[in-house]
Amino acid sequence: MTPSAVVVERLSVRRGEVLALDGVDAVLPAGTVTALVGVNGAGKSTLLDVLAGVLQPTTGRARGLDRLTVAYVPQRSAVPDDLPLTVADTVAMGRWRERGPWRRLRTSDRALIAACADQLDLTGLLGSPLSAVSGGQRQRALVAQGLVARADVLLVDEPTAGVDAATQRAVLRALASEAARGAVVVHATHEPAAVESADRVLALAAGRVDAPLSRVGMHST
Repeated sequence: MTPSAVVVERLSVRRGEVLALDGVDAVLPAGTVTALVGVNGAGKSTLLDVLAGVLQPTTGRARGLDRLTVAYVPQRSAVPDDLPLTVADTVAMGRWRERGPWRRLRTSDRALIAACADQLDLTGLLGSPLSAVSGGQRQRALVAQGLVARADVLLVDEPTAGVDAATQRAVLRALASEAARGAVVVHATHEPAAVESADRVLALAAGRVDAPLSRVGMHST
């Protein structure tokens, strides 16, 4: 199903004594890249966790997600360094939702994996252990995994944090390509270039919307 938007309505999340999100309202349209910005602890990762379905809200809801498929790319630091996977294995995991983890990949799956690897300049690294590649290459592999899922919604947590300029450009192009495909794309970021390349910006502060959702960068009106 092609989404039109994910609508966040009065979303609140309490983590123990901390109110991580407090009455957040937002519309996240399809065909756009939305950058979540704010200082550490503002609620960016919590909002991504709710949208990904890994965290239940205390109150409120994200309307529309029950009809959509979602791919979630965590920060690369959240993925153990010693996983016995190649780069190809990592990217191919993006097909698990549709194919299941133990079923043989189809020719179309392999073609999609190859195309996404090429898009992120990973073709020559597909046979390398994930633990042996650089931080930037590891981040590209995780983003490629998200692309391979061909989900209605792509969520990415800090995709350009601490990576080289080439990786940053490749990742931002990949996010834009998913939006062009019609997906809802949302990523958390502190990076000015990532904010500038987004279609829209949602600023959070202390779990609340800090400013109205705005359009930025080269897509501004």
